[in-house]
Parts: sequence; structure tokens; C-alpha cells
Amino acid sequence: MKRYIFAPLILAGLVQFAGPATGQQKKLTPAPKKAAALTVRKKAPPIDPTLGDNIDGEDLTIRRAAVDALGDRAGSVVVVDPSNGRVLTVVNQKLAFQGGYIPCSTIKLVTGLAALTERVVEPAALIHTTRYTTFNLTTAIAHSDNNYFGILGTRLGFERVQKYAQMLGLGEKAGLDIPEEQAGAIPVEPPKAGGMVLQTAYGEGFLVTPLELASLVSAIANGGTLYYLQYPRTQAEIDGFAPKVKRQLDLAPTSIQDLKEGMRGAVDYGTGRLANDPAEAIYGKTGTCTDFRMYSHMGWFGSFNDVDHNRLAVVVMLTGPGSRMTNGPVAAGVAGSIYRALSDQQYFVASSASPKKEGDLEIITSYPVRDR
Repeated sequence: MKRYIFAPLILAGLVQFAGPATGQQKKLTPAPKKAAALTVRKKAPPIDPTLGDNIDGEDLTIRRAAVDALGDRAGSVVVVDPSNGRVLTVVNQKLAFQGGYIPCSTIKLVTGLAALTERVVEPAALIHTTRYTTFNLTTAIAHSDNNYFGILGTRLGFERVQKYAQMLGLGEKAGLDIPEEQAGAIPVEPPKAGGMVLQTAYGEGFLVTPLELASLVSAIANGGTLYYLQYPRTQAEIDGFAPKVKRQLDLAPTSIQDLKEGMRGAVDYGTGRLANDPAEAIYGKTGTCTDFRMYSHMGWFGSFNDVDHNRLAVVVMLTGPGSRMTNGPVAAGVAGSIYRALSDQQYFVASSASPKKEGDLEIITSYPVRDR
């Protein structure tokens, strides 16, 4: 005969289910459930990107529009007059002046100008980037196609890319006598992984500051003059302001105009659509990627408008842990809000005062500080 040994706990369980002698089953009362622990996620405190900024000498109309557009995002806005290199406002100066960040797809501006000048591509030529997809220069910039610019980078090679990056002001301070500014960096050797594709489509190996990108897009806006960016902080410095040329860009005659068509397309129907302003012609280039040095997503938009009065170059840089709100299209939306706010205030409507000219350089001898 087999013996069955029941542990006391098992027997206790049987007794619990056993009814009285009459065979009726005892109704069990379930043990009360423990209340689930509530997980309360604390909302991150709002960011004040203006904290610590010195607004002396700034155009306060532009600054107000930039601050409102940026809101509580982690990022920076730099606005420059591309006709003379005067910095009109810098929101989040600590972020804008410190060492550079990966430029993401804004490096395609360098790649495009280099490829056009070196004649490794014709603007209208169609390049197969996949079996069924082709782009020309305009549509590739507008849609920020990585494969297209990787092909151009491979055709150019490292030395020529480095040469044009240096010519366009990357890797050096953009400003003149701006003590807080630190320079970005350009690669000193070809990329060890990813080839020229990563370098010329994503900006791998480059570190670019918002001031450097503002200088670059200003040179595109004005037709090829790279100015020193100057940041006057007193009324005396504003009254005595005079533009200073760093160098004239040695580019193919039509390269800037060819590039501008793609930048206009980016805003009209491409990755920078959120910057579109029906009242103003805006040109821009977005950039979206991850800066693995800081484990941060990056969103860039370098841009300028085409108006008769008070033309601006606007650069927006966003940085943060989430890709949904830290990307090039969102940065384009910030810039678009700035342009539209200023347009609504008729900032771009010509006034009776006209700037004086000296030679080929436009010199504004008195640039009023607004709303002070």
C-alpha cells in the first residue's frame, strides 16, 4: 500500500475547502487585494533658455520674437544681419558660445557647394540613390537625402571636403572679439567607419557652433561674403559699427544660386515646411541626428529670408533626450514662428531711413536698438 504524506499546510488548505458534515461547501471570502502602488511621474521643471543672457545692445524686437518662438525648449537661437555680420540677438548664450555640436544634415550645405565648385555634379543631373529613386541637387537638399550627399562626398574625397569646410568658416571662431565664443572643429582625418557618407551627409566628425552656422548661411544669403560676426553691446559700439570681411568665398559663380533653389524647396515642400511664411520667401536647411558624445538628439535649422529691408539669417539649434520634439522640422517651426511674428509687426517693411554705402559694403552707421 502506498503511503501519502500530506504537509500540514496542504491539509490546512483541504480543511479550508471542506464544508460541514452535511456536505455543504463553505463559501470562501477572498483575501482583500492590496492597493496598487501609484507611480507618480514628476513633470520636468520648465527650462528657461534665457537664463544668464546679457541683452545689452540687442535688437529687442527680434529677441522677443525669438524667445517666444523657442519657449521652454532646450536650445539656442542666433539671428544675424547677413549684409554686414552684425549679431542681433543670441538666445541661450551659454549654449550658443560653448564648443560645437554635430551639425547633422546642415553639413550638406558644405557638401553641395564643394561638389558644385569642383564639378563633381551638375545641378540638374539625376543620381540614382536606390534602384527606383533619383534626385537632383534641388530635390536632394529639399528632402535631405542622405544617399545623394553620401555619393557626392565619395566623389569629392576627404581632402576636398576639408578644404571647403575651412573656407566656409567651420573649425574657427565666427565672431570678432566675442570673449565667450569657442570654436567648433573639423575632422583631421577620414572617418574610420561609415566612409565619406557619414561625414558629408550626417556631419560625422564635425563640431559646429550656432554662430558658425549663422556665419555660413549669411554668406549664402549675401552671395559669397564671409563676414566676421560682431556683437556690439553698447550704444557707442552700435553707432560705430562697421562690417569686417573675413574672406570672399572662392566658389563657382552659380553654385550659391543652385544651392538656394534647394533651400527654398526645403521650406516650400521639403523637410523645413514648418518654416514656411506665405508673406516672405525663406530659404533653409534642416538637420536631425544624435550627438553620441552627449547622448542627445539634435535638431538644426539654418535659414535666411529674401526681403528688401532688414534681411535676417536665423539659426535654431535644439538639443534634448527625446527625438519627437528635438529634430530639424521642429527647429524649422521655431524659425518660422520668428519670421512670421516679425512679418506681422511689419519689421521687413522698408522705412524712410536708408543705409549708407561705402564701396561694395553696406554700412549701417546707426542701427537703433528697438524698444529699449
